[in-house]
Amino acid sequence: MARLTILCENTAVASVGILGEHGFAVLIEKEEGSFLFDTGQGRTIIHNAACLGKDLSGVRTILLSHGHYDHTGGLKNVLDVTGPINVYAHPDIFLEKIAVVEKKEHSVEKYVGIPERRDVYEARGARFVFNRTFTEIAADMYLTGEIPRRTSFEKQDRRLMIKKDGRLVQDYVNDDQSLVIKTPVGLIVVLGCAHSGVVNTLNHVKAHMPGLEIYMVVGGTHVGFLTEAQVRSTIDALHAFSIQKIGASHCTGLGPAMKLKQAFGDRFFFANAGSMFEI
Repeated sequence: MARLTILCENTAVASVGILGEHGFAVLIEKEEGSFLFDTGQGRTIIHNAACLGKDLSGVRTILLSHGHYDHTGGLKNVLDVTGPINVYAHPDIFLEKIAVVEKKEHSVEKYVGIPERRDVYEARGARFVFNRTFTEIAADMYLTGEIPRRTSFEKQDRRLMIKKDGRLVQDYVNDDQSLVIKTPVGLIVVLGCAHSGVVNTLNHVKAHMPGLEIYMVVGGTHVGFLTEAQVRSTIDALHAFSIQKIGASHCTGLGPAMKLKQAFGDRFFFANAGSMFEI
């Protein structure tokens, strides 16, 4: 049995007290313990967990999808609850990540990376375990590691940069990774933002776990930043996986989410803050 509870997301279910924020976090509860994938911005995770009756002090391991603030901002607050704990992540989460936002007459640089230095988190009990490759982190649970970019239609977000030696270079978000949970009904793939491309991600999962079907995909798909043609190509490619449930969150965007709903019908759902799924 695996129970997934969305603790942070841009929107919230119609439930008393649940708050939305631009970000993502999901609690995975299994018989052998609970795991936290991402932490949102930090404004809602502790509050929403309390509203949902989820005790984060019992979390066994923290997993980070990548180093952006809307997935790592709550880490410090969570560590105050959990105490010393393993935190799995790609080593690039601590790069100086910048988003270049175009205004009418100029562009603005906005820091979008992890809010604190590594030593700040370690002082609160974080034991970082870095991975670059497909890695088993618990029984029937895996992190994808770096994901090869092979599709022609999933393009890099050109707004995202890294500051190195005082100058900006393209951030290919190599730290982007997803969580894979093996269940009796198939694989559950939990996406953070899918900066590598959701189709690239699923192809990578299938390559490492041949013969197993993907039952559910949930999380941020990042298709909200693609062109209409790219969204159509993504949807066409998703049909080939025979996925039974697709839960859109965070960076999917309302328009693309509607297209996913039209394409997948009852197999599609919104994965809002407060949503719970049991497999």
